[in-house]
Amino acid sequence: MDRPVIFLNSLFFVIGFSIIFSLLGVLLQTALEHVAFDAVNVLRIIGGSVIILFGILLIASLKYTIPFLQTEHRLKPRRYRNSYVTSFVFGAAFAIGWTPCVGFILGAIYAFAATSPGIGFALLVSYSLGLGIPFLIAGAFFSKFSGFVQRSQKLIKYFNIIGGIFLIAVGILVVANYIGIISIFLMSADASVNVGGQLNFAIAFIAGLLSFLSPCILPLVPAFLSYMAGTTAKK
Repeated sequence: MDRPVIFLNSLFFVIGFSIIFSLLGVLLQTALEHVAFDAVNVLRIIGGSVIILFGILLIASLKYTIPFLQTEHRLKPRRYRNSYVTSFVFGAAFAIGWTPCVGFILGAIYAFAATSPGIGFALLVSYSLGLGIPFLIAGAFFSKFSGFVQRSQKLIKYFNIIGGIFLIAVGILVVANYIGIISIFLMSADASVNVGGQLNFAIAFIAGLLSFLSPCILPLVPAFLSYMAGTTAKK
């Protein structure tokens, strides 16, 4: 199978999981869009605390097994005659339960979205982009990307520490409402740009990128590419 077809299969895979994540963002946004201002402040404190907790658990998972959040529920979607349909369904299944241990980061993004009721959908789209763009790059340059995965094995062990520190930092900013303060400060420098929204989207995008670089996803990329190519992945 040639490179353009692998890339298109990767694209449909990304569309599949992006739709699921985005729909969850819509549900979250719909449920919270009429929340009163005082309730939003409570959600901010609770959500920020949850994000900090996820960061601590992510670091702790280096040594301890965290029940539930490190449980993967693999779904085996059937193959269709059209490979793009198969890739799309596989992407949706990936979002629903196939992904192990990124529950820490994804859960933190849900908590983050709960602190910003009006942009829950946009935050989940940003997260999907952060997670999806590396898959598209892998599909476009699959031979070189496989080599990158092999070379990065020694660095993957540091992911939990880096990701955990990132989540803890974001959680502290949310609890202290420093994200809002930073946004106001930056907006005063350029009132024509919605810096506050861009800052939130950047956090969600980075979280998606961290999910891709996690020890649970990055090492699986060669098998993912083999699946996209319709071949049998080496064990």
